[in-house]
Amino acid sequence: MLYRTRVLGGLALASTVLPLPALAEVSSLDILSRAPAYDGRVFGDVGAYERIDAIAHFTLDPKSERGAKIVDLDKAPVNADGLVEFSSTVTILAPVDADKGAKTIFYEVANRGRNLSFGLLNSVQKIGKDFTIDDPGDGFLMQQGFTVVWSGWQAGLPDNLAHMSAPVISDFTAPSREEYIFDKDEAVSTGKLSYPAADLDPAKATLTVRAKAGDERTTPEGLTFRYVDENTIEITRPAGYDAGAIYEFIYPAKDSLPNGLGFVAVADLVSFLRGNGPEGIEVPVGPIEHTIDMGISQSGRFSRDFVYQGFNADANGKQVFDGVMAHIAGARKTFVNYSFAQPGRYSRQHEDHDMPGDQFPFTYVDMIDPVSGQTGSILTACSETNTCPKVIQSDTSTEFWQARGSLVSTAPDGTALTMPENVRLFLISGAPHFSVWGAASKESATCTYPTNPLSAEPTMRALTVAMKDWVLEGKEPPASVYPAGRDQLVAADAAEMPMINGTRPQPPVNGLEVRDYSVQPPKAGGTYEVLVPKVDADGMPIGGVHELPMAVPLGSYLGWNLRKEGFAGGELCGTTGSYLAFPETGSNADSRAPVSARYADAASYHAQLEEAADALIAQGLLLEADREMVISAAPAYPGN
Repeated sequence: MLYRTRVLGGLALASTVLPLPALAEVSSLDILSRAPAYDGRVFGDVGAYERIDAIAHFTLDPKSERGAKIVDLDKAPVNADGLVEFSSTVTILAPVDADKGAKTIFYEVANRGRNLSFGLLNSVQKIGKDFTIDDPGDGFLMQQGFTVVWSGWQAGLPDNLAHMSAPVISDFTAPSREEYIFDKDEAVSTGKLSYPAADLDPAKATLTVRAKAGDERTTPEGLTFRYVDENTIEITRPAGYDAGAIYEFIYPAKDSLPNGLGFVAVADLVSFLRGNGPEGIEVPVGPIEHTIDMGISQSGRFSRDFVYQGFNADANGKQVFDGVMAHIAGARKTFVNYSFAQPGRYSRQHEDHDMPGDQFPFTYVDMIDPVSGQTGSILTACSETNTCPKVIQSDTSTEFWQARGSLVSTAPDGTALTMPENVRLFLISGAPHFSVWGAASKESATCTYPTNPLSAEPTMRALTVAMKDWVLEGKEPPASVYPAGRDQLVAADAAEMPMINGTRPQPPVNGLEVRDYSVQPPKAGGTYEVLVPKVDADGMPIGGVHELPMAVPLGSYLGWNLRKEGFAGGELCGTTGSYLAFPETGSNADSRAPVSARYADAASYHAQLEEAADALIAQGLLLEADREMVISAAPAYPGN
């Protein structure tokens, strides 16, 4: 066997050189560093962990069946063997003693190149701008014995993030579309372009403005732009539009990146680590028998799209992930496998409303879509190759308002869908899109109400253990707890919100239309009915999993917030949700019952917390080990 030495970061590294694979596989793995993790900290019976940082190199034949799935790969440069080369950063936390571990990969799809799983599951309270695993929090994932893996799948990210290096397609141009909402009152604003402009002639680009996503695009007097350079434009803003106006710029772009290679990079790395890669390249971790994927937000959409586009089968047709956990994805997929893709964009009611990545199919049930006329499901491709994973999809209240969660559980005609046996759905009621454990509600510059601090961590820890038991032992997880059909869902304008501070808010929902993306801007077609959960007298969802602060509330936990006047007032405001404390005594300005009418005293409040915790444990939706954690972290009773 031949070896070559690479010098990376000042280190001499050995990597195996093998005959190049015909389809796509890991062609080499460069180990950059390998060292004890967390100063040898012991994580329960599993013991200590080590950290491995590496670069995985891949090749793919653009003429192969898998290569043909990647948009524009036929335009990418190839090596002397006619193969496209690309690579990904890799970070692994593995038990030092593999026999004490679960022999299971927990693969987190990096979110914009970052680690979010520690913020969702390990009680880490700070999510930085870099990729970091320096703070293990309470070590929940390691205590499960997982081999935890992250790798780059998104091209174009800086080196401080988990990223994929993909070839630039330099001899291809096409229209690319940007959207800017500056949320600032300024006469001139600057916008970065996702791809360099192929032509700096202003006549070959268009700039429009509209107050709200559903309004007509306009070019009013006073609206102009100029290229600062090929990557930047400067917009002179017209009078008559507030800080939340939407500016859309369509221009000829160059230097596209085949971002769809990210699906291949994930599939082939995980397949390699579980022992299904090419012979002769040493796998740097102990024997792996099972694999679980978790995607959070952007990466949850990636996980759904990964399965939908058929990448849960590796280059040799073997199953990649045994279990997939798609968290806070709603009904969306991704803007990844497209010409001039923009993986960071995703549709909301006001922002990026008609960007790609949200079209049929939405659910795991095979169907004929009456709106688009298409057929299929998220599981169509894996059903054909017998590689479908066990799936747990978990969403928060925000996903029903901003990510059309109803389309996951409900057919376009309002009929409740019955999920396949390998799928479970859970709604963490009242929670915002993402909030770390211990977060506090705070005011926002653009949103009307204080942010929602409710964290999905307790439920997600229980569901992670449930997925582990399902994959490793075949133990059935809890039944789905997710609103479906017209018995549990209503139109947004029929969700009867309470009177709060003298007003009765009526949030809009992020609607959905069939879109023709062959033209820019895309052309709208038929409209889907998007529903939201029925609410109680406090405005909170009746169904779903009610964590302790929701089950025994001192305020309304809402999955939506509204933009302030001057910032596209009345439109949905981001994904932070709202928290509105109950009045301590009755008030004509607030229709919600005061705290004094709900609980006799602090002792009564705490007794109900205990009962609610026991009920969640009985349902398998709270770990017994987390009981005291959630009770002690519950909001303090007023006056205590």
